[in-house]
Amino acid sequence: MSKKITSDIIEKDYWRNNAQFADLFNAVLFNGKPVIQADSLEEIDTEESSVMENKEYSESVKESRDILKVSKKLVDSGIQFSILGIENQELVHYAMPMRVMLYDAFAYKKQYDSNAQKYGGKGAKQKYGLTSAEYVSRMKKTDKFAPVITIVIYYGSEEWDGAKRLHEMLEISPKLLPFVKDYELNLVEARDNELVFHNKNNKDFFELAKILLSQKYKTKKIRQRAESYCKEQKVEGMVIKTVSAALNAKINYKEVKEPLDMCTVLEEIRFMNKFSIFFSMMLAFLFSVAIFNKCKQLHSG
Repeated sequence: MSKKITSDIIEKDYWRNNAQFADLFNAVLFNGKPVIQADSLEEIDTEESSVMENKEYSESVKESRDILKVSKKLVDSGIQFSILGIENQELVHYAMPMRVMLYDAFAYKKQYDSNAQKYGGKGAKQKYGLTSAEYVSRMKKTDKFAPVITIVIYYGSEEWDGAKRLHEMLEISPKLLPFVKDYELNLVEARDNELVFHNKNNKDFFELAKILLSQKYKTKKIRQRAESYCKEQKVEGMVIKTVSAALNAKINYKEVKEPLDMCTVLEEIRFMNKFSIFFSMMLAFLFSVAIFNKCKQLHSG
């Protein structure tokens, strides 16, 4: 049985491309300057696992990230590493700052665990010349970890109305706030951003997303603008496919012949929007009936 092709898989496949991945990070972190090079990137295991312990229980925590790559840069002291991750969000996640903070913390702990293994064996203290503090820490004073940076890409049509930093999730006195460390998202909204891209696929990807997520025009006008853009810019089918996946158009990609037609995408998005409205109305109706019946029962009782 063949594996089902989901929007999540398509989005991940798009960002696995090193040129597109590097261009995104350069746009978000360095205003488009080519600081991160595509040939310096290498994909790594996306599954982060850790064990959270206290006296009463031990709980294994596993999180799988969307895309994770390591960037290698040659500096005077040797090779400098950075760990770069992408999280794709089709809906607002109201706990996203905490979620990303945990992802990043697990990435640091994974580095620590890997480093600590060599210091835990018999005779390691003498072998590596560890001080008592270093042996207990399973880490030398001079050991350093690679920094972890995560970008969250949000594909919703409405403005992100969730917290963008940890402080916004807390109910806390202003007097205490300076003593609580913050954690801010590197958030990209596909619907509205001023990022500077140099990779053509990324330019087309985000321009199409802006067009399709625009609420300024009716469906017919959006169709015309999207079709015109695809023809004029000769947008690759892979980009159209990924945009449609990110916008949650339910397309059976195995049955769609290449090149993927923009009309098909627009029809699917329009159908899903109508279906979502119908589904919401049905839920509201059923909820109202349930409330009415409950009130009737209480009144008769």
